[in-house]
Amino acid sequence: MPLIPEEPQIHESAQGPRTAPTPRPVPGPRPAASSRPGRPGPPRPTPPVQRTPRDVAPVKPGPSGPAAPAATAAAPQIQLIPASAEGALDAAEEAVDLLLESGRAPGEVLVLTTGAQHPWAEHELSFGEASYWAQHDAGDDVFYADAALASRAATRPVVVVAVNGGPAGAAATALPLAHSRAGALLIVCGDPQRINSVLGAGV
Repeated sequence: MPLIPEEPQIHESAQGPRTAPTPRPVPGPRPAASSRPGRPGPPRPTPPVQRTPRDVAPVKPGPSGPAAPAATAAAPQIQLIPASAEGALDAAEEAVDLLLESGRAPGEVLVLTTGAQHPWAEHELSFGEASYWAQHDAGDDVFYADAALASRAATRPVVVVAVNGGPAGAAATALPLAHSRAGALLIVCGDPQRINSVLGAGV
């Protein structure tokens, strides 16, 4: 009896990788035990925070010793992430993702915007300012706020600023305030020329 050759089977691995577009989440109600506001989903492949600007050197703590001023010793490091006004908020979100992946607790991060509010902040403010600021005071999650309100925000180890538009002097006002609220690291996402003009003025 002649042998009938079997039909070759195509293994799934030979079909090539299957890709699906990453969905863009829509901000919704924030449950009491949520991991963090912002965008859930897989980590982004290109971490932007590790880029150190060439023209903005990180601010290094001053020399240690009794003669060193306390303010100089506690100066936060500054990192610049180049981005357009339209892309600054996305760049800030990517920076937050990387911070959390690197081990930062959500409550250590404050995100400020100079232009349009972050969608999470808009959503939470719809329930009233008392509820919104109560979440800030709890300090157990990433907090998003308008840069104009930075003076009301408490100091956190990391402050991320999205220079995403706003009035002409928004960045000049926001960056010094953000710098004063950053305990260890200040990350600024926006137009490098505009940011450097403010940073060079002695932030």
